[in-house]
Amino acid sequence: MKDKLSISFPELGILAATRGMIGAGIGLLLANRMSREKRRAVGLPLFIVGALSTIPIAMHLFSKEKPTLEA
Repeated sequence: MKDKLSISFPELGILAATRGMIGAGIGLLLANRMSREKRRAVGLPLFIVGALSTIPIAMHLFSKEKPTLEA
């Protein structure tokens, strides 16, 4: 039987927000709608903060104790 990961709605929201920050940052860095300086000023911090905050969040989620069934 495979172990299942149980995630609460707030945890899922935080995880989704960090992934969204990464995507938005990459999108801004690759877009051509603003000047290069403006894109880097907004896109790079979004990408970095999203990527760096994903690591401790993932560590927290995967280190949570698994619920056990008592016999």
